[in-house]
Amino acid sequence: MAAWLDAVLVLLMLSGFWLLGSSRLQACIRTVAIQGVLLGLIPLLSEWPDVTPRLAVVAAISALIKAVILPYLLRRAIREANVRHEVDPMVGFTTSLLFGIGLWGISMYLASRLPVAEASVSSLQVPVSIFMVLCGLFLIVSRNTAVMQAIGYLALENGIYGFGWAFAIEEPLLVEMGVLLDVFVGVFVMGITIHHLSREFDTIETDELASLKD
Repeated sequence: MAAWLDAVLVLLMLSGFWLLGSSRLQACIRTVAIQGVLLGLIPLLSEWPDVTPRLAVVAAISALIKAVILPYLLRRAIREANVRHEVDPMVGFTTSLLFGIGLWGISMYLASRLPVAEASVSSLQVPVSIFMVLCGLFLIVSRNTAVMQAIGYLALENGIYGFGWAFAIEEPLLVEMGVLLDVFVGVFVMGITIHHLSREFDTIETDELASLKD
């Protein structure tokens, strides 16, 4: 199953580049949903054929939240805001892809400096996880649309999830459920912010937050 695990990790890396280079919000939401499915496969492929019922339940719950519930909340937010594209990002999409290449290089370097030879099933797991975290952070700081920033937040958490399976082998449920709860609350709050921005300014660009008054 090592070959299948590597294939999943390569797809995750490519999905990160897709997020950096795409302006279509619906496509980006579908991408993070696909990431959720792929991440749900990581613990199963890592432990195959010794998959326990507990591990299967954790993977299924995580995939359900990441691939269905959180993307649904984001789709509902963009429907209410009536917006489809990231129009004017602070960093252009081509430049973002170039930054992505640099982020991948940084991820490989950081992974090579960590003592993960025995912790990770695949040599790609840690660098891909770090890359997703960095991609999420980059989206948060380089995009103006609140939805894209929420997508960046989800990409960041997906990276933490992948990183957690490399290290938190003993109690992955406690670690991941805690992180997922934070993400769920964060996306819920972001949805409220998007709603109020759309209602007050007829836009969901977070620059308008500076215009809000008590």
